Amino acid sequence: MILITAADLAPQALALLKDHEIVYAGKTPSDDDVVALCRQHNPHAIIVRYGKVGAAAIAAAPALRVISKHGSGTDTIDKVAAQARGVEVRAAIGANAAAVAEQALALLLACAKSVPQLNARLHDGHWDKATHKSIELGGRTIGLVGLGAIGGRFARMAASMDMRVIGFDPYAKTAPRDVELVDLKTLWASADAISFHCPLTDENRGLLGRDALAQCKRGVIVVNTARGGLIDETALLESIRSGRVASAGLDSFAVEPMTTGHPFQGEPRIILSPHVGGVTADAYVKMGVAAAENVLSVLRG
Repeated sequence: MILITAADLAPQALALLKDHEIVYAGKTPSDDDVVALCRQHNPHAIIVRYGKVGAAAIAAAPALRVISKHGSGTDTIDKVAAQARGVEVRAAIGANAAAVAEQALALLLACAKSVPQLNARLHDGHWDKATHKSIELGGRTIGLVGLGAIGGRFARMAASMDMRVIGFDPYAKTAPRDVELVDLKTLWASADAISFHCPLTDENRGLLGRDALAQCKRGVIVVNTARGGLIDETALLESIRSGRVASAGLDSFAVEPMTTGHPFQGEPRIILSPHVGGVTADAYVKMGVAAAENVLSVLRG
């Protein structure tokens, strides 16, 4: 039996799992929903799309052997509790790399070229050609935090626009193509734009905070398609309003979903998208198939 913390899975993935019973948790399962379903069905595997799989859910499923993430970030899974139980945690590494890298590039370009603001102005009848000046990215430096499948793909995109690409990744033994490895202090001080492509851990939570932002160039662009917890949101908003940060393109947030009244809402120099970087028709299939294959590889030994 396999529990899926969503209301659906790609048909191609379901075809791989045809010999197993499938139970869906629904569109927006709460922690309690997942625990209750684990207690009721005692799954051998969980495919995680939405919500969290915490220690209580793992304890409620004695037969559980594998937790497979429908994506690359496993911060919604209690890996300590899983390890203690001998439950394997797998991720669909690289399955959504193209989708997320393209979203990061879209947000970077939208910030540099003021695309949403100019669109809104023109729809309101304003012709700002005589007064607007956008930013040319060619020749400028972009700093990447995280150089895995997504970061490496984004690096190639940035380099193709004649950007200088520097990157920090404590796990990278060699620099990917087009990337110069630097330490964080150098990245903060050198980058004209910063883009995050790393998982969220206890060690890097709030990585871009007041101290780091104070080291950044005035007028830097910040892009985050990774995890919201990497950025101190209060400090970022202060830096936007002071001009230290020229603009930010954000696809992930400390608390999701974002609710009405969030201080980012209505801030004209913050471009928002609802954590959809990896949500494309192609990535939906790739992530589903990879998640299913990860489940089967464990269940079949």
